[in-house]
Amino acid sequence: MEQFIEFAGNHVALFAALIVISALLAQNLWASTSNAGGAIDPPRATELINREDAVVVDVRAMADFAKGHIINAINIPNNGFKDQIKKLEKHKDSPIIVYCSSGANSGAICKLLRKEGFDKVYQLRGGLMAWRNAGLPVSRKNK
Repeated sequence: MEQFIEFAGNHVALFAALIVISALLAQNLWASTSNAGGAIDPPRATELINREDAVVVDVRAMADFAKGHIINAINIPNNGFKDQIKKLEKHKDSPIIVYCSSGANSGAICKLLRKEGFDKVYQLRGGLMAWRNAGLPVSRKNK
């Protein structure tokens, strides 16, 4: 313990950086698990789809959706999503799984849905790439 205190005293900038990074990591972990949802992996997503009839929302562009998407997914592109939330009103009490290509853009949509009163919103961690890497089926048929 004495060496740790000596190190912190001799390397204040490094120690401060460690504290800031630790706080940011803790905040990120807390944010991803709060609000009755958060990020889920593909196996948990299939569990929600099969057991709780979760609605799957693809927020990629229509052209990307046509190249392949999760079976029975609804395509509501990220651009203009706010104007099309009404499409999901009938599913307000169901779990909703939102995904994009890699998971980078779907988080903002999840926040928007929670703000609009959707309680059970989940982001597919890793997006469609993670879904495919897990060996799960992809469809090219439009719903």
